[in-house]
Amino acid sequence: MLTATQVTGEGDATVGAQYYGADSENGDRIDDPSEDALFMMISDLNNSDNTFVVVQPDEDDPVWFASVAVLDEGGYEIVRRDTTRNEHEVTTATSINDIARDLTIWLAACDFPGRLTTQVSEF
Repeated sequence: MLTATQVTGEGDATVGAQYYGADSENGDRIDDPSEDALFMMISDLNNSDNTFVVVQPDEDDPVWFASVAVLDEGGYEIVRRDTTRNEHEVTTATSINDIARDLTIWLAACDFPGRLTTQVSEF
């Protein structure tokens, strides 16, 4: 597993997820997962001992999270919650590819403490 190393302004290095992590019920963890990594984690879900994946920032009281859980009748339940945007959405889907893509897009819009923002200016 690869982890990000971040150097603070004081020159101290910290190791861990730069923005967020994905954890599954069976204990698998991926820091800052790509769309492909989310696809693999969701593909590994089953109805017995690995029924969900949760993606959230690595902080004590995260303001957002997303989860994917296996439904008994087939398919997946996707929950997205972001208190900073007053968002709480629960949907169902059957395509793991669509779920991973949609989560990746949603995660790109989430607020991450310490994330550098880019500014576009006209010359």
